[in-house]
Amino acid sequence: MTYTFKTTDPAQTIALGEKIGNRLRGGEVIAYSGGLGVGKTTITRGISLGMGLGDEVTSPTFALVNEYAGAQRSLCHFDMYRINGGLDLETTGFYDYLDGNNVLAVEWSENIAHELPDDCIKINIERVDDTTRIITIDGDERFADIGD
Repeated sequence: MTYTFKTTDPAQTIALGEKIGNRLRGGEVIAYSGGLGVGKTTITRGISLGMGLGDEVTSPTFALVNEYAGAQRSLCHFDMYRINGGLDLETTGFYDYLDGNNVLAVEWSENIAHELPDDCIKINIERVDDTTRIITIDGDERFADIGD
């Protein structure tokens, strides 16, 4: 199922992310696509809030992965910009994070498309102008009423 949303400022993008985070149970992989600076870290900040983990989310560009641990679930925020397939992916520890308690949010997921689970949640963010974004979620029925 595909759901499309329009946000007109970062606060709305964070609020949409928070609604997504509220619906996550653990074990999900979120595969982001979208260009540089479109708001992938911004929506991840909202997902973290929705998961009850706070809003201190930063870009994992240099660390490759930032982990935000919670009592029951953790959010693992990956940047795959410099990763070129399965062998490079192994060095990030990606496979070690794939368990039922973690939610993985993967920026530049197109670089590891063949390594992603078939049931991953795909989120594409498209820049319309300086503040407006079109956000498309390919996921299950949990996201049907997310815009309400």
